[in-house]
Amino acid sequence: MKGYVFEGPGQASWQDVPDPAIKEPTDAIVKVGVVTICGTDLHILKGDVPEVRPGTVLGHEAVGEVVDIGGDVRTVRPGDRVLMSCISSCGRCRFCRESRYGQCQGGGGWVLGHLIDGTQAEYVRVPYADLSVHPLPATVRGEDAVLLADIFPTSYEVGVLNGQVRPGDTVVIVGAGPIGLAAIVTARLFSPERIIVVDLARSRLDAARRLGADAVVLADEDPAQLVDDLTGGLGADVALEAVGVPESFELCTRLVRPGGHVANIGVHGAPATLHLEDLWSRDVTITTGLVDTYSTPTLLRMTAAGGLPTGELVTHTFPLDDMEEAYDVFAHAAETAALKVVLGAERYEVVPTESTDAAGSTRPADFTG
Repeated sequence: MKGYVFEGPGQASWQDVPDPAIKEPTDAIVKVGVVTICGTDLHILKGDVPEVRPGTVLGHEAVGEVVDIGGDVRTVRPGDRVLMSCISSCGRCRFCRESRYGQCQGGGGWVLGHLIDGTQAEYVRVPYADLSVHPLPATVRGEDAVLLADIFPTSYEVGVLNGQVRPGDTVVIVGAGPIGLAAIVTARLFSPERIIVVDLARSRLDAARRLGADAVVLADEDPAQLVDDLTGGLGADVALEAVGVPESFELCTRLVRPGGHVANIGVHGAPATLHLEDLWSRDVTITTGLVDTYSTPTLLRMTAAGGLPTGELVTHTFPLDDMEEAYDVFAHAAETAALKVVLGAERYEVVPTESTDAAGSTRPADFTG
């Protein structure tokens, strides 16, 4: 079969790899139908996730059809169409019993495309299938469901729930990439008074507006002043970091009010400064986290009922064999206007438009979220 193989920082290719086989009685083999590329995959290619060894097939988000199962699998069978979660769960360790599946100590957690071969391939072995795949209703398209493998539960759990978004809150989201945009949608479930979104690309701020942001601001146009103006100088109740660079995290700590919450969602590959000389007296709560995906069944039911506009984040689709081109499009989102790139469907590309600042000059986007 073919798979997209990491060969070291800056190097990966679509190449022949061995077919996966059942290794444990809890495994399932899934034929990949729809797969997507995550910002975390770009972090891996940059060398930000050193645990990923050369030779690993990347990818941790996919929809497909079960073709084989181990002897202990009970909840799915060959022929079932399933969503593959980015997180696997042994179901037995302390953390799994607390529904903190991302911290699984029994061989699960974030393993696909990280510690074992992932989903950017024609077939994938999924460990602990009973707790790590979700049967899909026939009414949910694969292109919509695949966004529930990672970015929607991540934005919801690590951002909105950790940040304790409440009715009437002012929420600032720094970064309008796919994670930040999904955070807008899921924050809206709690009826905040306003959502303010910060990014470097006007095209992504336009997308933020379409998905429900009440105010948007370019990162170089003094977002702190806008937040002060809208909150009477108080600051944001919740600041969500959805980029994964030091500047965005430090901006969140400046935008949050005393007693507020900063929820870091982004994957960081470099140290960020925690300005305790400013924060020590402000009663600010800062949270980090890897998604646990305990919310996936709920989000899937909402999607089936038409309550989550997951498909609106998909800007490009490609056949599976066009993996290398799809990566190039996703990695150059400033030029291509890519949000979420999906493979395994009929080819479709948006027509890219230039982002312009308030003065009308063109400029690149650096927040990749």
